[in-house]
Amino acid sequence: METLDRIKQQIGDNDILIYMKGSPKLPMCGFSAQAVQALMQCGEEFAYVDILENPDIRAELPKYANWPTFPQLWVKGELIGGCDIILEMFQQGELQEVIKGARAET
Repeated sequence: METLDRIKQQIGDNDILIYMKGSPKLPMCGFSAQAVQALMQCGEEFAYVDILENPDIRAELPKYANWPTFPQLWVKGELIGGCDIILEMFQQGELQEVIKGARAET
C-alpha cells in the first residue's frame, strides 16, 4: 500500500488520531507529551501513530496535511492542529467538546 493511501486509511478509520513522536505512554518529545496529555484528559480513547517508527509517514504527512510539524491531531478526518493549538483549545474547553462530539457521532 502506498504511504499516502495508508495515511488516508488511518485518518478515515480512526475518529480521533494523533500522529506523534513515540507513544502516549512513552512520548519521545516534549510537544508530543504535552499534546497527548491534554488529549488523555478529555477522557476518550484515541488512536496514535508513532512517526519515529514510520519514517515514510513522517515524510509524507506534512505534505498531505499542509502542516509541517508533529504532533498532528486529526478528528473525524479533519486536521485540528499541532501542540500549540491542542493546548490552547484544551485550556478554553474547546478540545473537550470536539473530542466528546467525535465520540457522540459514532
